[in-house]
Amino acid sequence: MTAIALGMPALRRAPSDAPSTEGRPDVAGLVDRFGRVAHDLRISITSACSLRCTYCMPAEGLPVIPRDELLSAAEIARLVGIAVHDLGVREIRFTGGEPLTRPDLVEIVRLSALAAPGTPLSMTTNGIGLDRKAEALRDAGLSRVNVSLDTLDREHFARLTRRDRLPAVLAGIAGAHRAGLGPLKVNAVLMRETLHDAPDLLAWAIEHGCRLRFIEQMPLDADEAWRRANMVDAEELLAVLRTRFELEPVGREDPAAPAEEWLVDGGPATVGVIASVTRPFCGACDRTRLTAEGSVRSCLFGDDETDLRAMLRGGADDAELAERWRAAMWAKKAGHGIDDVDFVRPARSMGGIGG
Repeated sequence: MTAIALGMPALRRAPSDAPSTEGRPDVAGLVDRFGRVAHDLRISITSACSLRCTYCMPAEGLPVIPRDELLSAAEIARLVGIAVHDLGVREIRFTGGEPLTRPDLVEIVRLSALAAPGTPLSMTTNGIGLDRKAEALRDAGLSRVNVSLDTLDREHFARLTRRDRLPAVLAGIAGAHRAGLGPLKVNAVLMRETLHDAPDLLAWAIEHGCRLRFIEQMPLDADEAWRRANMVDAEELLAVLRTRFELEPVGREDPAAPAEEWLVDGGPATVGVIASVTRPFCGACDRTRLTAEGSVRSCLFGDDETDLRAMLRGGADDAELAERWRAAMWAKKAGHGIDDVDFVRPARSMGGIGG
């Protein structure tokens, strides 16, 4: 199948074309050939977004996914239940695009919470409109949020996101705090144009009770402008932060956590760095992903996708869906391969995959 630019997968496996499970042990969990077991599920619920961040979206946005091709709230909840009860998933995060653009978001959260009682439900968001929905999301069962915020400089923010919406993002963060959606994490993608804003962002995060994590930019931008030689890496960031703060490395809270943590000025505050490119953690990855169209994607950088939506709508039972999901994860790649000479960028950009 030919890839369509800006968001469609390179290969979407039909239900009749299941990935091979040859050699897979007879276990219930989402194990792969390298001994990793997925416990963390990321569910993209839309490709639509209220911003156009240069590292994620093209200026015109991604192609609109027809409504009947998106998983419904009930279908998402059913897959959440299968993931938790049959496949050993322990944590769910809703992503996009921007989840807050989906009108039935509260219903998605409510039904998912009912399908998997006690399972932590979180969301990655740009925060725009969160102040108006935070309490309803909390009441529906959302535990916490990660908010994307790369800079506090309004001009830099507008240039990076192609929208002058910084006050709305800050209002969303304040609303999440009021609703008790915590611990609230702030994610900042490392970009050359905002690198020197990083110390101010860290000081602000500490003052406002947010856990800040900087993320190395990956080759997932729709404009395909990413170049390894031009990216800001973890060491360069730490050097800039150390002009203002004392940083003491404390490592990861668990081996599968993507962020390495540093104590700031002796603590208790910390700052995290997700060095996806220069310090890859693929060997401990415990994630499985669902696209907004209902396909399992085992890796951000693996374009093979296994269609569950057709099975859902074709009458498959939970056991059949679980077995197809296991097969998809058995085929997971060893790592993203960014440093390999034959590395090929994914067909989808970040906005089309889900963060």
